Amino acid sequence: MVWLILGVALWWAAHFFKRAAPGPRAKLGDAGKGGVALALVVSLLLMWWGYRTYFGPVWWGRSAPLVGVNNLLMVAAFYIYASGATPPGRPRNRVGTMLRHPQLIGFSLFCVAHLVVNGDLASFILFGGLLIWALTEIVVINRLDPAWERPAWGGVKSEVRIAVIAAVIFAIVALIHGWVGPWPFG
Repeated sequence: MVWLILGVALWWAAHFFKRAAPGPRAKLGDAGKGGVALALVVSLLLMWWGYRTYFGPVWWGRSAPLVGVNNLLMVAAFYIYASGATPPGRPRNRVGTMLRHPQLIGFSLFCVAHLVVNGDLASFILFGGLLIWALTEIVVINRLDPAWERPAWGGVKSEVRIAVIAAVIFAIVALIHGWVGPWPFG
């Protein structure tokens, strides 16, 4: 469990470094980006290893209905996440124009979906810890920069582009999930 907690803690630290210590982060320049990226990769490896090797209490497990709910939530999560994948200043799809933080909201839904289907302590630590991080990140960003200008809608073309991006990301993640964990479709 120590590796799992360390992985989640390192994820938090790497993401909040820029906001918690803007001066030291700015002094690092581009080298700081590499350091943060390395910390995130290490955090992912620690979370993966800690999750795979932890055995503890299980309150509920995978069932066909929960897997179905999880997968529907995951499709929505990837669509919402992809809605924020547009560079600043470029038109977005309709969801991307309504949400200030579509990637963090999509990530939060990803965590909720995994908590629905995984009722064990390791999942609560991993997905619950990441969910709290994403929601905290939204609050911190909104407090540091309360002004938000709603992006322009890009029309049907942006709707189709985001749907294709979301479908591709969903397929890639599902394949990787099957390689490193349980098959996500039951």
